[in-house]
Amino acid sequence: ADSNDYGGRSKKNLKTGSLTDRSYVPSGLTKAQYEKIRADADKKKDANYQKNVKKAGVFQDYTEFYMKRGSEENGSWMKLPNRGHDMA
Repeated sequence: ADSNDYGGRSKKNLKTGSLTDRSYVPSGLTKAQYEKIRADADKKKDANYQKNVKKAGVFQDYTEFYMKRGSEENGSWMKLPNRGHDMA
């Protein structure tokens, strides 16, 4: 089952409930304004999820990094400003 795999949300019927006449609407907002706020929040949440789906399964090979850095203990990499860390 792929229910916990990244991208699994696209196969589910997830949606924010629609507002009815009896639904809570914060004071100071109309029903239309509140629906727009909820829709914008859903879009933002989905965009963030899709961003994370694209990053899923992308890993750096630690052995390759370690060999590139130089594997000796207290070696020259310890004197570097970032001490062997890859900076973003």
